[in-house]
Order: sequence, then structure tokens, then C-alpha cells
Amino acid sequence: MSERVKEYSDKMDKTIDHLRNEYATVRAGRANPHVLDKLRVDYYGTPTPIQQVGNVSVPDPRTIQIQPWEKSILKDIEKAIQASDIGINPTNDGNVIRLVFPELSEERRKDLAKEIKKKGEDAKVAVRNIRRDGNDAFKKLSKSEDLSEDEVKDLEDELQKLTDKYIKEIDSMVDTKSKEIMTV
Repeated sequence: MSERVKEYSDKMDKTIDHLRNEYATVRAGRANPHVLDKLRVDYYGTPTPIQQVGNVSVPDPRTIQIQPWEKSILKDIEKAIQASDIGINPTNDGNVIRLVFPELSEERRKDLAKEIKKKGEDAKVAVRNIRRDGNDAFKKLSKSEDLSEDEVKDLEDELQKLTDKYIKEIDSMVDTKSKEIMTV
């Protein structure tokens, strides 16, 4: 891969990583501690990730258990979960907080599959925008530097192949996550 194309490859890698992180937070009917990744708890005046104020575990496939290191922040964790878009009410027994994930309905599964597809489309748009930026940069290079039209064409072809590879990877990620959601 040429040095000029590598810069755009790195940007496309970041797009894929972002999509992977987005998919990790999608609730698939199983308890996944990553749904808590975006939540912050007010810990001595500082917004802190839940994973840093207590032990997050998955005792069974449908339950997430949060055991804070200090019992004084149980209420704060509970409030953060209720204020989030997770859609699950926490139960607090005075020592730990439990999140019990209900079985997903068929309708909810279809909604989640649509959401997954939309996130995949957004990632494809981002990859194509990176390709466009690269092609524009290559055309400017041909005017300012000693790059022949053939060299510019080669760079554009290389970037197109890279774009195709990433689009295919995004499609595969969408299919995999959709299957995961739709299986009961």
C-alpha cells in the first residue's frame, strides 16, 4: 500500500472500530456489560464510568450485576441507569444493583435489526466520504506536484479497492449482528 493511501486506510479503520463499538452497545437480549460503557456516575463530583466505581459481572445470561466498591454510590449508579436509554429498571438490594434483561419481542428484534442496518449504512457513507476526500487530495497533488495522470489513476484505483474491502467488511458486520439479534 502506498504511503499516500495509508492515511485514508487508517481513517477507514477508525470507522470500522467505531461501528464495532456501536454494535457492542446494542442490546441483543443477552446481558452484555458493554451496554454500560457510555454511562457515567457522579463520583465525588466527577463523571466516572460505572466500571471504575464497582465490579460489573454477568452471573447468568440475562443479568448484569454491579457491586460498587462504596455502598454510598448505589443510589447514584441507579439514577444513572434510569436516566440512560438502556430501557431497563435496576433493582437495588442495598449491596448490589441487578439489571435483568427481558426476552426481546419479535417486533423489538426487527427494530434493532433496522437500527443495526442504519448504523452500517452510516459507516459506509463515512468510508465513501473518506474515499472522496482521498480522490480530491490526489487530484490536487497532480496539479501541484510532479504526479502524472497515470500515477493519480493508480492511487485512485488503490483507494477504490480499499473502499470496496471496507464496504464488504461493514456488510459482513451488519449481517453477523442482525443474525445475532434475530436468533431467539
